[in-house]
Amino acid sequence: MAVTIDGSASVTINNGAVLGITSGTAVASTSGTSIDFTGLPAWVKRITVMFNGVSTNGTSYPLIQLGISSGPETSGYSSNSSYFTTATAAPATSTAGFVINNIGTAAQLMSGHLVLTLLNPATYLWVASGTFIGTGTYTQTAITGGLKTLSGTLDRVRITTVIGTDTFDAGSINILYEG
Repeated sequence: MAVTIDGSASVTINNGAVLGITSGTAVASTSGTSIDFTGLPAWVKRITVMFNGVSTNGTSYPLIQLGISSGPETSGYSSNSSYFTTATAAPATSTAGFVINNIGTAAQLMSGHLVLTLLNPATYLWVASGTFIGTGTYTQTAITGGLKTLSGTLDRVRITTVIGTDTFDAGSINILYEG
């Protein structure tokens, strides 16, 4: 077994996997209807999607979709999310991606993370869990989770909205991935 230690706080083994955490490049979420992180290596087993003050210009909830070489998969998810404030709790569900319940106001800023873990490599089954805080119009905490079986090896993550037409207008998004 070949092992390479290059001083970057990671170790590469002979199957190409990097042992350690690799950071993507933070993307400003200030325009567009979706943000894609593509070219993820086949050896990835866990991805953390991080939001910092993310907002859209509309009322559609943020949605995280997994994808393969042909593009993001837009169906077959089992996803639930609820937000909590001091006075209320409200659920949201989606089969189009991992939904993040954010009250549905344009002024809401979301910060937090969703962790995606490959549960079964033989069937491409991914599970998700995450926690977010919303500030702006309302102060809230959102908890989200779900699962998705892909039709092949994951190589991308897309961040969009449930409706798909709302435009991102604040914040930044980044990913971490590991083998």
